Amino acid sequence: MNFDFSPKVQDLRQRLTEFMESQVLPAEPVFRDQVLAGGNPHASPPVVEDLKREARARGLWNLFLPDPRWGAGLTNLEYAPLAEVTGHSPFIAPEAINCSAPDTGNMEILAEFGTPEQQERWLAPLLEGEIRSAFAMTEPDIASSDARNIQARIARDGDHYVINGRKWWTSGVNDPRCKVMIFMGVTDPGADTYRRQSMILVPVAAPGVTILRSLPVFGYDGGHGHGEVLFEDVRVPASNLLGAEGSGFAIAQARLGPGRIHHCMRAIGMAERAYDLMCRRALTRTAFGKELARQGVIQDWIAEARMMIEQARLLVLKAAWLMDTAGKEGARIEISAIKVVAPRVATWVIDRAIQVHGGAGVSDDFPLASLYAGARTLHLADGPDEVHKMVLARRELARYIPGGAR
Repeated sequence: MNFDFSPKVQDLRQRLTEFMESQVLPAEPVFRDQVLAGGNPHASPPVVEDLKREARARGLWNLFLPDPRWGAGLTNLEYAPLAEVTGHSPFIAPEAINCSAPDTGNMEILAEFGTPEQQERWLAPLLEGEIRSAFAMTEPDIASSDARNIQARIARDGDHYVINGRKWWTSGVNDPRCKVMIFMGVTDPGADTYRRQSMILVPVAAPGVTILRSLPVFGYDGGHGHGEVLFEDVRVPASNLLGAEGSGFAIAQARLGPGRIHHCMRAIGMAERAYDLMCRRALTRTAFGKELARQGVIQDWIAEARMMIEQARLLVLKAAWLMDTAGKEGARIEISAIKVVAPRVATWVIDRAIQVHGGAGVSDDFPLASLYAGARTLHLADGPDEVHKMVLARRELARYIPGGAR
């Protein structure tokens, strides 16, 4: 394994870091003020569009897509350190360079499984950053960590499909720019367990689609929103189906592999931001006659945080390397491992940074509270920790069974 940055990645990382420091981080208070003034927490404020134009001018656009027809042509290992940089400002930076979820995963699906017509209608404007999209898989009445439980239906009716169901945590759907959802539902309840589901494109404006509410995360209801959406006899053309009937589960797994690496690298960037704030705060606050940085417990936190971040980063890079060299299946253990480790490390480091900041840490004067909400949510998003540990344990135990696979 060689994790050295290529000259191309070194150049992109340097330019992206400069963009973050000179443009994105100074824009954070402007972003907050414009959102408050605009009255809609899910609408993109003008400063984001300014950042997007600047990012494109600097050649920092669609970095996540490995196919050079659509993106920068970077491997997972090459994109990983760039995703980490954007994690320092996770609520602005990813969108500024058109690399924010759920659009990234949806664009990957459209690029790999979409028809030319689907790509022209939906992928092209997503690549240009003109519209947003949403991913509708999780349901409120079932344990959605097991995709086999999905109850929403996609029924063929002549040249159309009729869609019924209720979804929630449909990320991005509350943004007024969201024009399309990728919907996962059951097309054949009698089929093999992993061939029952399909994915289909559903325009947000389609008759029968009702956005019931936005779901706050730890009280935060900004960004593009996480909606609860009702689908009542929604009719869409049969040509909106992604791939073949019954391929929904396989497409979901293809989508989640790279997405998990993106999330994990951004989580490490979040941890680094919190670590930096913690160290700076510890050096500028005095308690009981000496700086916090000279208190033994604070030094222990700083040392532990540095070791944890470095370990997590190396594991994520290994997973990215395996994705590139052995494919998603070959990296399955590592992907499950990083999906547990990276959010755990980010949550721990951010929590200690909040503690060092005292009351300021839970205020809006620092980004720590919102970073914590985001990091803690990652223990659930794209599969809860417990499911990933179950997958990892089963794969490990299989190695001790004659004929068992890795």
